[in-house]
Amino acid sequence: MKRRSVLKSLTGLGGLLLAPYINFANNLNTKTKVMRIAHLTDIHLKDHFDAPKKFVKCLHHVQQQYPKPDLILNGGDIVYDMNKEQLSTINGQWKLVKEIMAQECNIPVQYCLGNHDIWWNEDNKGQAIYGKQYSMDQLKLSSPYYSFIKNGWKFIILDSVHLDIDGTWYIGKLGEVQFTWLENELKNMPADVPVLVMSHIPILTATLMVEDNIVNKWEMLGGDMHTDTAKIINLFYQHPNVKLCLSGHIHLRDKVVYNGVTYICNGAVSGAWWEGNKRETAPGYGLIDLYSDGSFDEHYINY
Repeated sequence: MKRRSVLKSLTGLGGLLLAPYINFANNLNTKTKVMRIAHLTDIHLKDHFDAPKKFVKCLHHVQQQYPKPDLILNGGDIVYDMNKEQLSTINGQWKLVKEIMAQECNIPVQYCLGNHDIWWNEDNKGQAIYGKQYSMDQLKLSSPYYSFIKNGWKFIILDSVHLDIDGTWYIGKLGEVQFTWLENELKNMPADVPVLVMSHIPILTATLMVEDNIVNKWEMLGGDMHTDTAKIINLFYQHPNVKLCLSGHIHLRDKVVYNGVTYICNGAVSGAWWEGNKRETAPGYGLIDLYSDGSFDEHYINY
């Protein structure tokens, strides 16, 4: 064969050999970014520590991101503290939240409740303000846990804060009724719909190993991480479309990947309650891009 003929034959053969790989590469590029979310947690807003001005700065920072987030997920501890506070103080904190959000934020927000958004004062049992109802009314929530679908992703917002058995302090858990609801939410979802879960208290985190502990003497309290972690993780193992779990509460940032689920505990918007960094974590928020295939990109942003 002449050299030119040989080259032509090899070129044709090469095209045939490469064709499957070209098609495979095209398939890899089929995922599409469907939305961007910002995860803001532990804002602890009150008219002190210059907190309102700093929170406005954070909201403007979020809205100046390009592309701009489609949704804000607020992870709880919205106000500074409702625990055993005077009603006038609580009213003032919530009034400040609603005014700033109305004036300074034009991105839709979905909320969950944190432990500081709940009135635990034992002397007020039986009153409308006791427990979670007051904050639910402020946020127009009919339930402290709920779900919705947006841009092909399922979002599940959990209520992770409950009274401990002694009735005087809180503990991280779902409870039987909410766990059954979560089971049904996952069971009734098509397996190809990716799921994002948000809770205030982390379902799983490594931050407790550095949070005010001495090496080899770790203490993990029931209010710091879910006490039903193993049960929830086992449920997620049965539903591989659960991709991402977001939380806050600790004011420290970490990421744990276990059994194909990524657990992100983001730092606080308030940092160390508006007085700088909490240990090594600066005040900030999470920025997450969600894709149609269930994958995501995420960053922690110091505003």
